[in-house]
Amino acid sequence: MTEMNPVARWSLRIGDNSLVLSQRLCAWCGHAPELEIDLALANIGLDLLGQARHLLSHAAQLAGGELDEDRLAFGRDERQFSNLLLVEQPNGEFSDTLVRQYLFDAWHLAMYRRLVHSRDPQLAAIAAKALKEVRYHLRFSRGWLVRLGNGTALSQQKMQQAVNQLWRFTAELFSADALDIELAEQGIAVDPRTLRGEWLAEVRDGMAQASLTQPEQTPYRTGGKQGLHSEHLGPLLAEMQFVQRAYPGQQW
Repeated sequence: MTEMNPVARWSLRIGDNSLVLSQRLCAWCGHAPELEIDLALANIGLDLLGQARHLLSHAAQLAGGELDEDRLAFGRDERQFSNLLLVEQPNGEFSDTLVRQYLFDAWHLAMYRRLVHSRDPQLAAIAAKALKEVRYHLRFSRGWLVRLGNGTALSQQKMQQAVNQLWRFTAELFSADALDIELAEQGIAVDPRTLRGEWLAEVRDGMAQASLTQPEQTPYRTGGKQGLHSEHLGPLLAEMQFVQRAYPGQQW
């Protein structure tokens, strides 16, 4: 893999979040509880895929050489992906998918709100377009969070279990490494530490409306941005990359 400059690496990092979560959501196609939800999850997945394509293409252009969005998506190994651990967690039940989506959407919206001011014009343009989509994503996931949290005793129990299970991956949303800090100081990237207050205000309000409880302090897991992933990313990539790996270099 061609050595990338810092802006390319950071673009790839946030692009990987959208790419991996898109793959997860599109797996619901034909399996969601209702047709309307089926279509909504597929559309959100396609929105995220579009964001990933723009970000991976930007990273490839900055890196130069023979890289393109397809090679970055289908030609990298697990340790070369830098997505957050949260987005690679399994779909599980519908409650798990919704809580995962809500926790990520609240962060994603806060991040893009700041990225529109990036000194990198392409990143700013991608963020401006994505903002319109991510606002809808949060409205969808929060709406179902509240509906199911205040639904039956069983639906409330499942939603709380999902929150308890996924909360350990939320600290990584605000963990800044040298790459984040360097590019944020240059006005190019977003320092994730600045997102915590807005995210926490949204999540506390959403969970309160949904009659859900924020978990107590829990051992957190991090490392996704450095390529240290959970056991779930490998199988996801094996499925996503199968055709390109089996028939390399083929074109439609």
